[in-house]
Amino acid sequence: MRTKTLLLPLLICLTSLVSIRVAAAQDGDVAVVVNDHNPVTKMSRAELRKIFAGEERYWSAGLPVKLFVRAPGTHERVALLKLLGMSESEYKQYWTVQVFRGEAQSEPFTLPSNGMQKEALMAYLGAVALVNLQDVKTGMKMLRVEGRMPGEAGYPLN
Repeated sequence: MRTKTLLLPLLICLTSLVSIRVAAAQDGDVAVVVNDHNPVTKMSRAELRKIFAGEERYWSAGLPVKLFVRAPGTHERVALLKLLGMSESEYKQYWTVQVFRGEAQSEPFTLPSNGMQKEALMAYLGAVALVNLQDVKTGMKMLRVEGRMPGEAGYPLN
């Protein structure tokens, strides 16, 4: 009886630690998502950076890339800025210069909600966005980055 009394609190503690770790991984990781019909399944961090910097404008199948980003202050935006190695003001300046030089028609579309991201991803075959892992929905295909998926050890976008 005494063993059962000691095991129950230990089991509860272990279960809580596992739950906290899973929640932290899901809350911290940002998934790279594309339209379900995009043939791309993986990319390197460098390729991802080129896509979000507007340097790579077409997917490997010749499909035009359509960038969708979240608003400043969101977790996804922080991950984007970290990926690009820029501050928010540098990011705005970067896209202003790109448009002014004619290297981009416009800066990426900023979407205010997860629902709008999902709709945009479903509407545009070449769409790509960064989405919090827990907000990934049906119709969004997650890409492997550096061979890893969000939530896996060593995933580069957390």
